[in-house]
Amino acid sequence: VAKATMLSVYDMAQKYKFVVVCNIFSDLHTNKLNPLNQSEMEVINQKAVRTDNTLLAVTHLTQLLGYAIGFGSLIVPLIIWLSSKDRVEGMNEHGKAIINFQFSLILYIIISIPAILLLGLGILGLIGAALLGFILPIVNAVKAANGESPSQFMTIRFL
Repeated sequence: VAKATMLSVYDMAQKYKFVVVCNIFSDLHTNKLNPLNQSEMEVINQKAVRTDNTLLAVTHLTQLLGYAIGFGSLIVPLIIWLSSKDRVEGMNEHGKAIINFQFSLILYIIISIPAILLLGLGILGLIGAALLGFILPIVNAVKAANGESPSQFMTIRFL
């Protein structure tokens, strides 16, 4: 009875074009059972790197969440980078560029706030940081969509 059940599972896998991961079904079908009942397993490559320029561009555009909802310009790209840096080609380079850029912006803002007391120069620094934080992610998203390296303009390399 167990043999008939296994054959029907194998037949269903063949009928619906399922990938048979375990060769025990094919052994049952051809009556070549291993006497030690050991089945060979097919190795599936879990470390395959794919090219996904759209994800790279979206990762750059998530930096603009700070302008839309007030937070998320560092956390969301960080989560995307950490979850897909080994699976997407170029994600490690673009992710590091995004994190470095966000840390640089935070540093520029921290320096600009006390500089407001020095003849208002901090106001220019805050305006410059706001413009840079809006324009550079868009430029880098277009570059990522075209498969180019990100721009490192005014970015301090922390990572």
